[in-house]
Amino acid sequence: MNYKKLVLFDLDHTLLPIDSDYQWANFLAMAGHAGTSPEEAIKINNDLMERYNLEILTANQSAEFMLKLLSINSTYNLALWHEEFMRDIVRPNITEVAIKLVQNHLESNALCAIVTATNNFVTEPIARAFGIKNLIATEAEYVRGRFTGKILGTPSFREGKVIRVKKWLSTLGYKINDFSSSFFYSDSVNDLPLMELVTNPIATNPNSKLRSIAIDRKWEILDIFNNSKDFKS
Repeated sequence: MNYKKLVLFDLDHTLLPIDSDYQWANFLAMAGHAGTSPEEAIKINNDLMERYNLEILTANQSAEFMLKLLSINSTYNLALWHEEFMRDIVRPNITEVAIKLVQNHLESNALCAIVTATNNFVTEPIARAFGIKNLIATEAEYVRGRFTGKILGTPSFREGKVIRVKKWLSTLGYKINDFSSSFFYSDSVNDLPLMELVTNPIATNPNSKLRSIAIDRKWEILDIFNNSKDFKS
């Protein structure tokens, strides 16, 4: 298929009013599946989110905790718990407005993808719920039936999102400049490298810093949620 338009979506606080990574970790912690006390796991999770909001979190720092949650549990149990997570946490936070935004682009014959720093185990079912088949996420290494707790390849975070998007497009025979227009919807300044790559960056439910940048650069600003339901600066 010959696509003329490329549309990329961040996930957390962009298509969802929650951070799926943060919520998944809390979900496991409160159920006693985080390998430590619920209180300690939630404290670590909050500290990581605070570092993310301060723009000082690295992919490896995040993976040390987030991917360990996968490695210490069996894939059978993880799959079972993720079904509960989708039912209780994610689906109630998928809004008609977000679904319509995605659907309008899909129906316009755009090449669409979710580009998220959250790992692929957490986000694959969420991408399917939005009807988006292309997912660029931080890949959790999986060996002999178990997650290892390590990142596979380049994490989909900050400049890594640009690297991963370019690599994905190359597998389809495209370069970013082959499209007559390209869009990236995101809420965070951590995504500036990819926002600066596309022709139409759209600050979506932006944090205060990104909102200021968007105003200065005359980027479109789109607010589809009244407020965030978890940590966000």
